[in-house]
Amino acid sequence: MKPLLFPEDTSFWFETLRALGHTAYGGADIGEVLTTAQAITAGDYDSWYDEWSATADWVAAEAEKALAAGHRISARDGLMRANNYYRSAEFYLHGNPDDPRIDHVYNRSRECFHTAAALFDPPIEPVEIPYEGTVLHGYFYRASGTGDETATRPTVIMHSGFDGTCEELHWFGAAAGQERGYHVLTFDGPGQPAARRLDGLVFRPDWENVVTPVLDWLLERPGVDPARTALFGLSMGGLLAPRAAAFEHRLAACIAMDGAYDLGVTVAEPMPLARADAEALLRAESAPEADTMIEQLIASNPNIRWATAHGQYVMGVNTPRAFLACYLDYTLADGIAERISCPTLVCDAAEDIFFAGQPKLLFEHLTCEKTLLAFTAAEGAEAHCQSGAQRLALGRVYDWLDTVLAGI
Repeated sequence: MKPLLFPEDTSFWFETLRALGHTAYGGADIGEVLTTAQAITAGDYDSWYDEWSATADWVAAEAEKALAAGHRISARDGLMRANNYYRSAEFYLHGNPDDPRIDHVYNRSRECFHTAAALFDPPIEPVEIPYEGTVLHGYFYRASGTGDETATRPTVIMHSGFDGTCEELHWFGAAAGQERGYHVLTFDGPGQPAARRLDGLVFRPDWENVVTPVLDWLLERPGVDPARTALFGLSMGGLLAPRAAAFEHRLAACIAMDGAYDLGVTVAEPMPLARADAEALLRAESAPEADTMIEQLIASNPNIRWATAHGQYVMGVNTPRAFLACYLDYTLADGIAERISCPTLVCDAAEDIFFAGQPKLLFEHLTCEKTLLAFTAAEGAEAHCQSGAQRLALGRVYDWLDTVLAGI
């Protein structure tokens, strides 16, 4: 797909497509997104923030007026769009974790979602899941058409990856699952927005130690079928979810959208060194030549520029090289992928700008029942996580899951 906007900035175009793609499940209006994006100066993070936050403000104000007047559906729809636009506004701010705009728009985004959640039928329930002396924040979606809260249904656990919010998962699969008769639990784990901002939790590679307490909590809820519970990881979650499934064998299925096998490849390959040499430099106590090399990569590539700034924030480190070194620990090598025993779906986007080649690597190493689901440019579904093609992609994903769970 040719960029409609920002032809020289792959990062700004992808994030525009991401926001626009949520139109499929009510998270955006096409005119609002395009009008906002057209006013943004390419590569200018402040311009990006200003335009998206301005749009979010007026959309939220319209929704709040509708709510005050008793127009619940109009209010719900506007608040959901405002949530997405506030999320977009905050996206590029993490180069300075103390920037007061981060908390302002993040809190506004959550407020909009929480207010909207109560206006759905059935309501979307905010939840707090006990985790290592604190809580993980998320939402429980009761399956549509059940009527009875105790009605037993298959359940999907969803989490995002490097940067997505648990609220955004509404459009990336939660609403699609709910309307198909699934209960859905979404949550932010360590390093992900609510856990990072509200509780200071940073990413950890041993994701099974995140998913297991989430599953323990979920299985205590009425109506959850313990034999038909699936884990769905999005973006970097396409590595984290398989990692959890390798050790948590109560899961009936695992979905990786898109799949990833070894994030160390993504940080070592841009460096003009052999893999072992690149790893040694990244992990070294002092490596000024590597620091210079990384700064050059940051200056030349907008995706690396954003990823290193955001990565330091979510990994809890202070330099670009320290962040890249953290990425080396996110791998399913050394027999981890081979430990997965549940049926696993690996999605693969033809023109993924972040994890190209990673889904096939994961698929090749799986020894469980497995399916590779390829999405193409001819379908308009070639972008990372099939952004812009959610109806197509999620239809195929849930059709696969329906088939897998029907045999249990």
